Amino acid sequence: MKRPMSSGLVLAAAVAAFLFAAAGPAGGITFGQADGNRHPNVGALLADYDPDSPGPDLLCSGTLIAADVYLTAGHCTAFLEVEGITDVWVTFAPEYDEDAAAPTGIIHGSYVTNPDFGFSGPGGASDPHDLAVVLLDTAPGLAPAELPNEGLLDQLKVSHELNSATFTPVGYGTVREDKTSGPHALFFDGVRRFATQSFKSLQGAWLGLSQQPSTGDGGTCFGDSGGPHFLGGADSNLLVSTTVTGDAQCRASDKTYRLDTASARQFLGQFVDLP
Repeated sequence: MKRPMSSGLVLAAAVAAFLFAAAGPAGGITFGQADGNRHPNVGALLADYDPDSPGPDLLCSGTLIAADVYLTAGHCTAFLEVEGITDVWVTFAPEYDEDAAAPTGIIHGSYVTNPDFGFSGPGGASDPHDLAVVLLDTAPGLAPAELPNEGLLDQLKVSHELNSATFTPVGYGTVREDKTSGPHALFFDGVRRFATQSFKSLQGAWLGLSQQPSTGDGGTCFGDSGGPHFLGGADSNLLVSTTVTGDAQCRASDKTYRLDTASARQFLGQFVDLP
């Protein structure tokens, strides 16, 4: 059943925007479709930050990158640090009801924010180191996503393959299905969704992607932060960037954080074996 975005998510988004204004709005999936079991290694990051909700609340999205290591955005866990919240959980279910008093199938873990996390430079254009991992108490028994070789996106740019590449974002966040209405058209229902996107730009730390519905692209919105952008179509499993920010209306562009750079690999290599 569709319902408005929860007050907890509004609070989290507002606080995150205040703390990390340089990053713009944290990016649910727009103009996409329910994922079902297409991407079982994509999960929702949960934390009990909303006093009006009986159980852990959905905060961000992310991806399993090793048997018991879950990758998300640094600005998600930094928000929790500011709030003094240490307990987190992850669910890999296709749908999560954050109003359930005793949700099942959630896995407890401890988070580690990239110690270099922080936005600097004009508009956060420099490397924000916007990564965090959750070390899960119990492995979910799912096959993790693949990580890219170092410099993969640069190589694809040189070979002119990026211009025609397809990317697939996945997440649990706010949904948009209306091309013309404003922010009031957004809703949240806790369902994992995916869409497809086309390439826009490549910078040192950033992969820019289109989510313009007029060209057939979908994208991300509030609550998708930390979620994956897979290189390839809807069944792809090669994780090349994570959701960080985009336009305020969630209908034009995604600015995603690259995972094939030396700095991203320096953090990730502490927790997983890299290709």
